[in-house]
Amino acid sequence: MMRQYQLVERVRAYDPGVDEALLNRAYVFSMQAHGNQKRASGDPYFSHPLEVAAILADLKLDDATIAAALLHDTIEDTDTTREEIDDLFGTEIGGLVDGLTKIAKLDLVTKKAEQAENFRKLLVAITSDIRVLLVKLADRLHNMRTLEHMKEGTRKRIAEETMDIYAPLAGRMGMQSLREELEDLSFRWLNPEAHKTVTDRLKALRGSNKGLIRDIRQALDAKLQENGIDADVSSREKRPYSIWRKMERKQISLEQLSDIYGFRMITGDSADCYRVLGVIHTTWRAVPGRFKDYVSNPKQNDYQSIHTTIVGPRHQRVELQIRSERMHNLAEYGVAAHALYKDAANGPDAANGSVRSYESNAYQWLRHLVELLLEGDNPEEFLEHTKLELFHDQVFCFTPKGLLIALPSGATPIDFAYAVHTDVGNSCVGCKVNGRHLPLVTELKNGDEVEIMRSEARTPPPAWEGIAVTGKARSAIRRATREAVRKQYCKLGREILGRAFNRVDKQYRKSMLERALARLSHKTVDDVLAAVGRGELPSSDVIKAAFPKLAPPAPPKRRSVTRSAGEGWFGIRKAIGLKFRWPGLAPKVDGAAAAGIPIRGQKSDLPVNFTAQGGAVPGDRIVGILTPGEGIAIYPIHAEELKQFDDEPERWIDVTWDIDEASTDRFPAQISVTAINEPGTLAQIAQIISDGDGNIDNIKMSRQLADYTEMLIDLEVWDLTHLNEIISGLRAKSVVSAVSRVH
Repeated sequence: MMRQYQLVERVRAYDPGVDEALLNRAYVFSMQAHGNQKRASGDPYFSHPLEVAAILADLKLDDATIAAALLHDTIEDTDTTREEIDDLFGTEIGGLVDGLTKIAKLDLVTKKAEQAENFRKLLVAITSDIRVLLVKLADRLHNMRTLEHMKEGTRKRIAEETMDIYAPLAGRMGMQSLREELEDLSFRWLNPEAHKTVTDRLKALRGSNKGLIRDIRQALDAKLQENGIDADVSSREKRPYSIWRKMERKQISLEQLSDIYGFRMITGDSADCYRVLGVIHTTWRAVPGRFKDYVSNPKQNDYQSIHTTIVGPRHQRVELQIRSERMHNLAEYGVAAHALYKDAANGPDAANGSVRSYESNAYQWLRHLVELLLEGDNPEEFLEHTKLELFHDQVFCFTPKGLLIALPSGATPIDFAYAVHTDVGNSCVGCKVNGRHLPLVTELKNGDEVEIMRSEARTPPPAWEGIAVTGKARSAIRRATREAVRKQYCKLGREILGRAFNRVDKQYRKSMLERALARLSHKTVDDVLAAVGRGELPSSDVIKAAFPKLAPPAPPKRRSVTRSAGEGWFGIRKAIGLKFRWPGLAPKVDGAAAAGIPIRGQKSDLPVNFTAQGGAVPGDRIVGILTPGEGIAIYPIHAEELKQFDDEPERWIDVTWDIDEASTDRFPAQISVTAINEPGTLAQIAQIISDGDGNIDNIKMSRQLADYTEMLIDLEVWDLTHLNEIISGLRAKSVVSAVSRVH
């Protein structure tokens, strides 16, 4: 275990002005607070916060963060209070330790909803101070390094959390070294066999390639010196998990990988990066399609480097990364890079020592995640969107005015539109990519110029959610869809209340509901209308709230109807679509006549189902029954099931067919057929239905006798006329004894 003076010396090596007294107090206090506590390995518990502090010292973090690391488990696992930490170490360190304590209580679990909700809380805590995240990642790294001492089930859970959340989060914060180690440690426990295979193969390659790597490095170094360029050339070996992931993604063997060994060339500044590139490309042949300039177009986590692949010395493919010293520090340490603290010291928030004064792209991305969770998505959606944002690589596209938009790989113009602005996405109707009209499902590529065509009358279709790649686009589409459904429920609720107000000789007005909102426990009139439309709030309760002194009306009797199949039908047209109409005159809504509420039937956002046995087809007289939380159930007027609703007249809605002639949708109907029991009978019946352009959905043999068979056939037909034509065709067959429709 590291000694007290060793930790202080390690921090002083990069920060001569370190507050040694602070670190000494934190060291002693934490050791005494944890006392005789033990870890699962049997080591003193204090060894854990000490190792976390050492990891952060390697990242060259400030003394307040090191002190917080030493103290990060004291409030959680000992009798220490926040007040004690504030008194002894100040409110800044107290805030960091308190933030980490809250996170420790929210350790993620495998249940998806709890995991998602806890991760939301984690990100909210982190956005108060980025150092909370840095300590949390160091804490997780040391736990992963000692994971072999945990039970098997616990090991797998922690490894999964690390691979899904912490490793990609470290990557998004630009901390690549920490990300790679977290991934490798997780890989070891999640897929031990694959980890051992790749590790063993790397050991074998390491020995055979030792001379080759030395020769390539010397050749590169000599060429740079020849051109008067001062650059440090080093080699690096790809991590086992990165190798395994690439083998899986490209379905290739380890021997086919050309970038197991790569070379970094670190220069003094960005201008030297391009000088190095010029020397390299004029000396050796570049591999087409393998050049990426992240210096002029940094990644979202501030990563900058030039990537290229050449056919270099010994005719080997050599992958090169060219970057300046500053770029290298950012690439390795990300938001933890010591340079950021120097920059932060001059910022507007420098007085309180917070790193938040440096608003890097990586930190802005983290804030963007928190904005997503504050927009009302449920926890599961948020976790899904977060993982999408964490795992995707990027493509860079441009607006017609030259604005750079960074998107995940595989993104479409739909994602681009929502990345520009939510309103742009919601009103998107088409796009031009590089001046050409292309479908909205087109996958965008680096450098594409995208122009979005808009229409304010348009709302995004729900199907877009399955096309969009970014979490922002998906959540916005889902919200727009919910809002569209809500508007339909509001319309339906307004119709229902108009009818209810008419029954008590009152005229519906919005102002009446506004006065009754408190009694109805709703915030807005639209909330009331939507609740009534969904069947969650009875119209009688609204009447009572709006007119407390009004005597309750006698329940209306169900009016008698003639149950004839075609009565009241306004014409058959071939498509799905219903329009609600109230019997008698339409009620007044805010002084205007209420229009019918058009919906699209079974496939509408407003749930509409044909629930009666035997179905319903255009030509039947139909009624709707409002079911709380489920929408509208459509029944033929002659359905026996309607008897159960005799005592609930307010749920009855007269509906009529309002059909679009261009549609090809079919409707359900059921017929009973009695046929002679002989070979070929079923084939003849099916042929008649097929010739009549009907569709058989299901057949059930209800009763079989020696000479006859009774069968129930579920059909899909255009309308009542179409159904009657099929029934007539069946009756004309000699093998058919009787045909009737099932009601």
